[in-house]
Amino acid sequence: MNFKGKSLLTLLDYTPEEIKHFIDVAKRLKKEKLEGIPHKVLSDKNVVLLFQKDSTRTRCAFEVSAMDLGMGVTYIGPTGSQMGKKESVKDTARVLGRMYDGIEFRGYLQSDVEMLAAYSGVPVWNGLTDLYHPTQILADFLTIEEHFGHLKGLKFTYFGDARNNMGNSLMIGCAKMGMHFTAAAPKHLWPNEALIKTCQSIAKETHATLTFTENPKEGAMHADVLYTDVWVSMGEPKEVWEKRIVLLHPYQVNQNLLNLAKKEAIFMHCLPAFHGKDTEIGLEISSAFGDRYPNVSGGSLEVTDEVIESKQSVVFQEAENRMHTIKAVMLLTLGGK
Repeated sequence: MNFKGKSLLTLLDYTPEEIKHFIDVAKRLKKEKLEGIPHKVLSDKNVVLLFQKDSTRTRCAFEVSAMDLGMGVTYIGPTGSQMGKKESVKDTARVLGRMYDGIEFRGYLQSDVEMLAAYSGVPVWNGLTDLYHPTQILADFLTIEEHFGHLKGLKFTYFGDARNNMGNSLMIGCAKMGMHFTAAAPKHLWPNEALIKTCQSIAKETHATLTFTENPKEGAMHADVLYTDVWVSMGEPKEVWEKRIVLLHPYQVNQNLLNLAKKEAIFMHCLPAFHGKDTEIGLEISSAFGDRYPNVSGGSLEVTDEVIESKQSVVFQEAENRMHTIKAVMLLTLGGK
């Protein structure tokens, strides 16, 4: 498989075999790191991390991965670039592409990361846009494979707002890898019809299934993996919180829901998660809405503290795996093996 020079904008662009290869190389790199075996094989390369949206895991994973591979790293935060303000995305791409060997982008529009890839002349890696979050899915699948030994045939259920970058990307990934994907969400928050049709076509080839339900208990029943994400995305105003709580509180992943899954089921979350009063938002939510919505009274929103701290939770292993899978992506697309 030749990945050199390719960008990672969405998993739609990759075959199941290529996705599996990313995961297998990530396993090897993880083993080497844990055993203290250095792999600074790209010491002649430099990469830039272009962030419109802050992120703890994405920034740290890309920076540590790049340094482990021996590369130089430049971080440009939300206020550090003129892209889209005094300089077009196209011009930014052509400038950065002449200075760097690869570009990571985490921002708002999928069209921006596609523009960077089209005009930079170097591999571009999508660290999150409005539509897709492919590097997160690779980390998720590495984590699942470490736990179960395989991906194909597992029942995977996503709870909450499934019409966002995580819902889209998880559906694509499950379809590609032969997993049985269920979205448990209000009907108007299911993925859009065009993407569903695309994934259904993929699923026919891999023997995956796609299921959509408004009943969270139905989604949890006999599931191998329960997955959720925050109910309000970064940058959205506080005014939307109550609307989302009213709409999504039945989809909170709590112990009652987890009990419906298989005994060996795991809980996953891409983080950060609201699961207690130890954050400013958790305190605000508990004070403002706890009386009306008892299941959020403790500051827990999409998942309870009991679940995320349980033995079935693999969220921190999942977070670590961002580093290993991102390292695999950069290594392969920059010409390494």
